Amino acid sequence: MTVHVLFENESWLPPLVRALEAHGLEHEPHFVDGGVLDLASTPPEGIFVNRMSPSAHTRGHQGGVAYVKEILGWLEAHGRRVINGSEAFALELSKVRQDVTLRAAGIDTPHTVAVIGRDRLRAAARRLDTPFITKHNQGGKGLGVKLFRDLDAFDAYVCSSDFLDSPDGVTLLQQYIEPREPFITRVEIVGGEFLYAIRSSTENGFELCPADTCAPDAAFCPVGGTGTFALRPEIGRHDPLVQAYIAYTRRHGLDVAGIEFVEDRDGRRYTYDVNANSNYNGTVESEHGLDGMGAIAALCAAELATLAA
Repeated sequence: MTVHVLFENESWLPPLVRALEAHGLEHEPHFVDGGVLDLASTPPEGIFVNRMSPSAHTRGHQGGVAYVKEILGWLEAHGRRVINGSEAFALELSKVRQDVTLRAAGIDTPHTVAVIGRDRLRAAARRLDTPFITKHNQGGKGLGVKLFRDLDAFDAYVCSSDFLDSPDGVTLLQQYIEPREPFITRVEIVGGEFLYAIRSSTENGFELCPADTCAPDAAFCPVGGTGTFALRPEIGRHDPLVQAYIAYTRRHGLDVAGIEFVEDRDGRRYTYDVNANSNYNGTVESEHGLDGMGAIAALCAAELATLAA
């Protein structure tokens, strides 16, 4: 049977294709930036991997987001196994939903206010202490994240032509957690199993997509260098927060997840982002013998074996 891959970013596809081929899996990519769905039709046999990104609008593919939302319901209604199905995709597209489900799971998150309507932003900002950040509800790659240390600067931004709205029209205002050191941590989980944790430097901003194609330059250096990404080997599967993440992914159908947290000056860890469309940094992986896409391919192989049994 076939592994069907739903995707919209061609530059993120090759690592997964190589991993599927290394596992000897038949696969078929499906580029989705919109389309026609015949509701009387039947999906092909096999399993499906959802690789649609919430940052699709930055590549002109916002139509694919709406299309995939409907495709996932169609696939699941026909009993097809989807890696990161409709529940995971709903979380991927809404940081509001991420926050409320993380809180329900007992995981600390920063104080966050969701605002619909640009004209409401300045009044809403008075609900938070400074500093705070803006964030898109449908995000990806850290787009729309800006730090404000005073309300005058925020008011000027909201009224300026520099203001960039979220594609779904929902802007988040979020308490800024002053980090003990200038980095955040991302925990990678596949199939309910911890893979590894990486640190991502925030010294040069908040756009921290780990994929090699996001920033193929000197910022991607192995541990011991001055690069943006490095392994955090001291964080393992028995870490209490990692265990909470694993339980969270299993509860919400997140077969593949990269969950991010920041540590404040007292060592308290705040979780602020759940990524269902994980990419992996090749330099860090090759330095330490890790293989995130290989883990996804292995999950696909196991799911196909279950269907064939």
